[in-house]
Amino acid sequence: MDNGIMAQYFEWYLPSDSTLWKKLGARAKELADEGVTSVWMPPAYKGQAGVQDVGYGVYDLYDLGEFDQKGTVPTKYGTKDEYLAAIKALQSAGINVYGDIVFNQMMGADEWEDVEAVEDAGDDREQQISGEENIEAWTKFTFPGRKGKYSDFVWDHTCFTGVDWDQRKEKSSIYNFEGSPWSPNVDSENANYDYLMGADVNIKNPKVAEHLKEWGQWYVDRTHVDGFRIDAVKHIDNTFFADWLGTLRANNKKEYFAVGEYWHQDVNVLEKYLNACGRCMSLFDVPLHFNFFCASHGGGNYDMRNILHGSLVERDPGKAVTFVGNHDTQAGQALESVIEPWFIPLAYAVTLLRPQGYPCVFYGHYYGIPSHNGPAFKNVLDVMMKVRRTKVYGQQHDYLDDADVIGWTLEGDGGHKDSGIAVIMTDNAENKKTMYVGSQHKGEIWADALGNEKAEVTIGKDGNALFTVSGGSVSVWIHKEK
Repeated sequence: MDNGIMAQYFEWYLPSDSTLWKKLGARAKELADEGVTSVWMPPAYKGQAGVQDVGYGVYDLYDLGEFDQKGTVPTKYGTKDEYLAAIKALQSAGINVYGDIVFNQMMGADEWEDVEAVEDAGDDREQQISGEENIEAWTKFTFPGRKGKYSDFVWDHTCFTGVDWDQRKEKSSIYNFEGSPWSPNVDSENANYDYLMGADVNIKNPKVAEHLKEWGQWYVDRTHVDGFRIDAVKHIDNTFFADWLGTLRANNKKEYFAVGEYWHQDVNVLEKYLNACGRCMSLFDVPLHFNFFCASHGGGNYDMRNILHGSLVERDPGKAVTFVGNHDTQAGQALESVIEPWFIPLAYAVTLLRPQGYPCVFYGHYYGIPSHNGPAFKNVLDVMMKVRRTKVYGQQHDYLDDADVIGWTLEGDGGHKDSGIAVIMTDNAENKKTMYVGSQHKGEIWADALGNEKAEVTIGKDGNALFTVSGGSVSVWIHKEK
C-alpha cells in the first residue's frame, strides 16, 4: 500500500450514544479522500458495562450488538447491522478495516463457581502469599440473552487461570487457580504478567484455543475485516497468535494484517516478542511514543537527535506501527502519557512524513477530545496526510544532527509529480538548517505547506536550500503549487 495511513477511529471518552458506527460509515469517503487507507475500529462485542463499555471488558465475543445482554442490545458504538454497514462503507471507499481482538480477559460472568486457588503477591506473581483455599470466582459465562445462537460454548473456571476477586470474602487480590499455572511465555513485569484483569483467559487450555479459532472464523465470515489490532499481547502466551493468525490466513487464503499492542518502552523486549511469535504481526512503536512524551515535556531541553533512538521504527521499520497517542494514553487512563499539544504536530511529522513505519492517526488528535479540552488537529493532519500521499518519495537524507533543530528531506521520484519534501522542526527557539533536496529541484520555489513560515525558499543550483522553522514548531517545505 503506497504510503498507507491507519486511523484509530475512537477515543476513550466518546459519548455512550451508540452512534459511532453510523458516523463512521457516513464519513468513509471523506476519510479516503484525506488519505486514510485503513481504519482500526474499536471492539465490537458486548462488554460487561453494557452501553458504557469501551470494549475491553469483554462479556460475549458473539454479541456484536445483536442481543439484549448487560441491559442493552447495541454496544457503546451501535448495533451489529450498523457495524457491518460501516465496514462495508469503508471497504467500498477503498479503506481496509481492522477489527480489535481482545482475548486476554473476560468480565461480567453470569454465575460464580467454587474454585481452588492460591493468592499471589501483586508485584510478584510467582510469590504465593496464601495456601490453597476455596474461593467464589465469577467464571461461569452462559450468555442467557443469546440462548446458544452461533455457539453453545460455555466458559467456566477451567477456561481461566485466575481472577482478582473472591466473592466469598469480598476481597480483591490476585488468585491463581489450582492446576492452571500462569503461562511462562509472557512479559516478565511483576515476575509474570499473565494476569492483567477480570477472568484471565487460559490460552494454554486446548479447548479454549480451539474455541477462539472457531470464533475467529465466525468473525471474519460475518464481518469480512481485512486485519486485526490485537490487545494486550504481552499478557498472552507468545506462541498463540502465530497459530491463531496462521490458521485464519491459511483457511481463508488471505494475508490478514495484524498489529499487536505490547506496551513496553524497551525495543529489545519488542524484538524478542516479534521473534517469539514468528514475526506473525507488527507491533505499535511504544518506545517512539515515549520519545515524543519526553520531548513534549522537556521544556525545550530534550535532545532532538534522539527522537528516533531506541524506537522500533529505527530498529525494524517493516514491523513498526508508529503512533503519537491512543485511547490508553489519554488523561485518566492506566497508561496515561499525554503528549503536550504544542508537540503533537512535530510528532505527527515524524510518523507521517517519513516513509519508514506504518503511521496511525488517533481520533482524539484528529477531531479533538471535548471531555478533556483536547484540541483538534484535523487541519494540520489533513495537510500532512496529503503530503504523505503525494510527496514522501525518493531518496532520503536525514539531518538528525543537532540537539535543538533536526530535519530530513526526500528528493521525490518520477512517478509522483512535484514530489519531494523538506521537514524541519525544533523544540526550542526559531532556527534554520541547510538541507539537500536534489539538484533536479534547482530554481524551484518551495513553501511551507503548514503555513507556519510565510517566506518562500528558492532551491539552489546544487540542490541545497536554507530552510527555517519557528520556535517550538515544524515546517513542511514542498514545491509551491502554481
